[in-house]
Amino acid sequence: MPACLIVGAGPGLGSALARRFGAGGFRLGLVSRKAEGLNALVAELGSAGHEATGETADAGDLQALRAALEALQARLGSAAVLIYNAAVLRLGGPLELCPVRLADEFRVNVQGALVAAQAVVPAMRDRGRGTILFTGGGLALEPYPAYASLALGKAALRSLAFSLHKELAADGIHVAVVAICGIVERGGPFDPDRVAEHYWRLHAAPRGVEDRELIYQPPGSDPYYNDPERRYADVTRPPLHVKSGGVKSGGVKSGGVKSGGVKSGGVMPGGQGTECP
Repeated sequence: MPACLIVGAGPGLGSALARRFGAGGFRLGLVSRKAEGLNALVAELGSAGHEATGETADAGDLQALRAALEALQARLGSAAVLIYNAAVLRLGGPLELCPVRLADEFRVNVQGALVAAQAVVPAMRDRGRGTILFTGGGLALEPYPAYASLALGKAALRSLAFSLHKELAADGIHVAVVAICGIVERGGPFDPDRVAEHYWRLHAAPRGVEDRELIYQPPGSDPYYNDPERRYADVTRPPLHVKSGGVKSGGVKSGGVKSGGVKSGGVMPGGQGTECP
């Protein structure tokens, strides 16, 4: 059975992704910051008949993340799929944002994704196939000042995904970023199990460059959800997928706003580094 590694395997989107890829026949290697939640998820997946194992690591501790991914691949075999679903959500406008803290959070929001990709690409290249998926968000398309750090991280993650897509497509490796333009929560338009189906489709039936980015914005959902009081209406432009009317059926547009699309399960509240006074 092939292996799927998920970094940021929490109780929300991360667990939904694990269930979906487990149902698709993958053995699951999970990385999470909290051992208690990770052990509970591994047990839940095992009870459902999925083979799962986990390693505890903070995605912002790059050495620990490398070690965790190495240990998982030693147990499961080299990854056929990598999903990077970790992020730091912390309020703060750009003028109050501490550069040291920004760098700290950037390790989780972007550098961890790069380290994870570097850990799986050599074996994918040897096989001539593989899938790498990043959890992005609407903040990469239209930032909101109160989440300045996360918006910068999601924009950089989007750029990294595009660069990796260009570099690895010829090797048979599909890289994509999923821009989730809303809050992931059960029972709503951004239900995690519903969102996870789109990750599965990107793996199972990718459409080349058209699918280097998937924008998930269900019909009727608010593309300005990060600014519910419309404080910045006069200085905000609609994201292109809204402006062009380009949201396809099911609220998905290929090609190409509170937690970058993740409310729980992939959001890691901190990294390793020096705090500003």
